Amino acid sequence: MSQDRKKAIVLLSGGLDSMVSAAIAREQGFDIVALTIDYNQRHKIELQSAVQIAAKLDVNEHIVLPLDLSRFGGSALTDDIDVPKSGVGNEIPVTYVPARNLIFLSLTLGLAEARDARDIFIGVNALDYSGYPDCRPEFIEGFERLADLATKAGDQGSGFTIKTPLQYMTKADIAKEARRLDIDPALSWSCYDPAEENLHCGFCDSCRLRQKGFEEAGIADPTRYALK
Repeated sequence: MSQDRKKAIVLLSGGLDSMVSAAIAREQGFDIVALTIDYNQRHKIELQSAVQIAAKLDVNEHIVLPLDLSRFGGSALTDDIDVPKSGVGNEIPVTYVPARNLIFLSLTLGLAEARDARDIFIGVNALDYSGYPDCRPEFIEGFERLADLATKAGDQGSGFTIKTPLQYMTKADIAKEARRLDIDPALSWSCYDPAEENLHCGFCDSCRLRQKGFEEAGIADPTRYALK
């Protein structure tokens, strides 16, 4: 790593949002340590996307950390529960993984302190999303305060910044950012319930939001869907 550049920890799921967030971190001049959590999700194919994205962005280090949240269950992504396909609703959907971003950010924080990094990037947004409570700006602000209370670095006055560059972007905005940053959206994976031959199902919340974003942005969608 360059001695005169700052380090950032990027939470890299392999999805479109995390890919764009990582590319923004690179554009801002950070040396990137990428953290991907293998939580035994049903869409494990996103881990392959994370590896491809990390290589494309030439990150300094990429850690894929196993954490089997299927032992907890309670979500259609980690348990024997059908992924809903009827459209994005107003309630928190069953694809919500209990406290996932809280757990992931805690791990990211530990890595940040170990690597002497003070900036953490996460690709959450609170406009075109499924309504998960751990994507809201209030959660991010609360975690940032907690990070300073819970760490040696924070106790010594060297606190952490949780960067959410996509927080107030629509999916169309994010699709446009991918194009501006010259990073191929086809590298990313969004679908919660992959179809045969590694196709996006086309009907889960994540697929619907992805399609909506490219359509509203007026950008050709490179995603391979089983159905649309």
